[in-house]
Amino acid sequence: MTARATDARRAAVLGSPIAHSLSPVLHRAAYTELGLTGWTYDRFDVDESGLPAFFDGLGPEWAGLSLTMPLKRAVIPLVDEISETAASVDTVNTVVFTEDGRRLGDNTDIPGMVAALREHGIEQVESAAVLGAGATASSALAALARICTGEVVAYVRSAERAAEMRQWGERLDVELRTADWADAAEALRAPLVIATTPAGTTDALAAAVPERPTTLFDVLYEPWPTELAARWSMFGGAVVSGLDLLVHQAVLQVEQMTGSAHAPVDVMRRAGERALAER
Repeated sequence: MTARATDARRAAVLGSPIAHSLSPVLHRAAYTELGLTGWTYDRFDVDESGLPAFFDGLGPEWAGLSLTMPLKRAVIPLVDEISETAASVDTVNTVVFTEDGRRLGDNTDIPGMVAALREHGIEQVESAAVLGAGATASSALAALARICTGEVVAYVRSAERAAEMRQWGERLDVELRTADWADAAEALRAPLVIATTPAGTTDALAAAVPERPTTLFDVLYEPWPTELAARWSMFGGAVVSGLDLLVHQAVLQVEQMTGSAHAPVDVMRRAGERALAER
């Protein structure tokens, strides 16, 4: 169903902390471009303990929610149904409220990653490396399950994390091998490197960027560029940024929440770039 411009509908992003989120900028830019003048999109600082009460207070004007950390798994018991994509990684970043009151959970991070890579000409790779082992790393594995035909190596800091990643590999049918973080410089020679770690974690790897790097997908967008991404670009490698991911996953959220067939990806990206430049 396509939303009417005059509908007074609400959406928001939830998480804790949340003040840094660019999601309101992207969604509001989409609403303006789509002529949805009655729509609003806000941000709310909500942690896991406060999430059930927040849901209980939502009225019929709510169209959907975006979820960021630490809520992507905590929200699952609060929805009526989750998509196969979300179920594959036990992670929900999108909730859509239907007209009959149902709460539908989805994960737009995974197809968002695939779309961001496709936009940069990456349709398929023979092998890949993943830096990190958190929730974003599992989404990266799910994305790689769609485009990688060979081995994926995950570089992690502990035996526990390695075991978790191997379990995700088995679940997602990814040919996965784990390696110690001490050897993470070796990851940089893979045809595709996906960095899923917090800010500053990969800075020490910048000096190890090879002379002819291939493609780096760094999921961070602030601060940007990371030291690794800057060095990668300097050596002529292709870089996919966290903003690329944020935009493409938000495009899918806007389409699901509003019923619009085509969210304005370029408009949303420019809005995000402007917002980051002003920080």
